[in-house]
Amino acid sequence: MLLTVVYATQAQTRLGDLVEVEHARQKELIGYGLVTGLDRTGDRTISSRGSVFTVQSIANMLENFGITVDSERLRTRNVAAVMVTARIGPYHSPGSAIDVTVSSLGDASSLQGGVLLQTPLFDPDNEKVFAKAQGPLVVGGITAEIPGARITRNQTLTATVPGGGVVEQNDTFVHDGDAPLGLVLRNPNYTNARRIAEEINRTFEEDLATIQHPGLVHITWPDAFRGDTGNMNIFTSLIMEQEITVDTPARVVINERTGTIVAGGNVIIDEVMIAHGNIQVRTQVRPFVVQPLPFTLGETVTGEIPEVGISEQAAQTLVLEPETTVEQLSASLNALGLSPRDIISIFQALDRAGSLRGQLIVM
Repeated sequence: MLLTVVYATQAQTRLGDLVEVEHARQKELIGYGLVTGLDRTGDRTISSRGSVFTVQSIANMLENFGITVDSERLRTRNVAAVMVTARIGPYHSPGSAIDVTVSSLGDASSLQGGVLLQTPLFDPDNEKVFAKAQGPLVVGGITAEIPGARITRNQTLTATVPGGGVVEQNDTFVHDGDAPLGLVLRNPNYTNARRIAEEINRTFEEDLATIQHPGLVHITWPDAFRGDTGNMNIFTSLIMEQEITVDTPARVVINERTGTIVAGGNVIIDEVMIAHGNIQVRTQVRPFVVQPLPFTLGETVTGEIPEVGISEQAAQTLVLEPETTVEQLSASLNALGLSPRDIISIFQALDRAGSLRGQLIVM
């Protein structure tokens, strides 16, 4: 009865948030373009270290407008060569707006304030143009510079153009009535795949869903929906509206570079004793001066004496009870006043000792 109550109180998640339709793949598009309007933060066009391809691109662009320019005499720092990337979904139609990402290709110092000129975006597999991008850049960082000083916050050589891409054409996905409807789990899991199949079979009161593997569930088209594209889309919508209780794997994710720890609430620690202490090593150099005696015509001598000291703090001991949760462990470690680095070391030691019921992921 306790298990039933716990299961019922857990949050339900729509299948549309957990799965993708099999074979309905997104396309990764790429293109090469120019960003203009930069305040002398673009690619260098002079000296041996300048970006030659930027100069060639500017000259070629101007020729399209009937302006002939000698590339060897071109001088500008307001333009930067960039790579433009975007992702197009299987259901985007011509005229749909998509977001694009812009990244510097040359030696520009910042893309702040720039405008992306119209850039074709194509599929590298077949070089077919699927979209075109253009518009002002949104940069997440800021750069301020004066002669002899410069300050930068966040990344200024990567930017986005929200809704700056327009779909020109697309290979629209269409359901195949002769093949089952496939649901691809974004995070493969045996339990979630089983719950998806059980929920679909219960809802339609028919054994339609079968598990192919933890990441794929096949659904047979009911006779009432088979053969008509509109009805098949309606059936897919009904499937995506179903809800299940998601089985979340027990994981502890650690980022040692930033000292960040993220642990799921279902992570359990077995009974274990933790003893943690710090060792501090101090080194310093003590200078000294030796003065000669009066009227001895001696010389003053200076020198340094190195000193090394080691201090070890008393170990802080903590005993965890069986079935300790992450919340309880966090409260105990915070009470000891440990730093994030110390807590990371403890989690790594718990994993090595086999007391951590979950997967430890170090980024």
